[in-house]
Amino acid sequence: MSDVNPLAASRQPVEEEVRQGIELLFFAYRDFTAEPDAILVRYGFGRAHHRVIHFIGRHPQMTVTELLGILRITKQSLSRVLGQLIRQEFILQRPGPHDRRQRRLELTAKGHELERQLSEPQRARIANAYRQAGVLAVGGFREVLLRIIAGEEDRRRFDRPSPTKC
Repeated sequence: MSDVNPLAASRQPVEEEVRQGIELLFFAYRDFTAEPDAILVRYGFGRAHHRVIHFIGRHPQMTVTELLGILRITKQSLSRVLGQLIRQEFILQRPGPHDRRQRRLELTAKGHELERQLSEPQRARIANAYRQAGVLAVGGFREVLLRIIAGEEDRRRFDRPSPTKC
């Protein structure tokens, strides 16, 4: 990862900038999730369902183990959410081609439609923010978010140009 602005690296952020960054993340997340939350309520789902739908949609054929690694939740928590999504036919679960114990996940047509409904307002919000902020801000924003992510393995997920595999 290269620094967007090498001159900025020489100045440490002041406490107010850091605190404001935290607050901005809270407000941005609140607004980023508001529209999908309203859609989820209609299905009796919560944000955990949204995360599962999102990651399976982005990474078709991912395993339950891979999903657990991304979400960092307990098997019990995932089982409740995933079971509901499978029963309501948003997700298909199939055995792996080489290891029948492995469980591969993919969205059904109904799941793809829900993923589209949930992500459409978020994609529009991000695209609009990128347009308004400009190309240099996009790179800086990405760099800041990557550096907030604690794990090197999770950061490496974004080294690839397209999300074909977790």
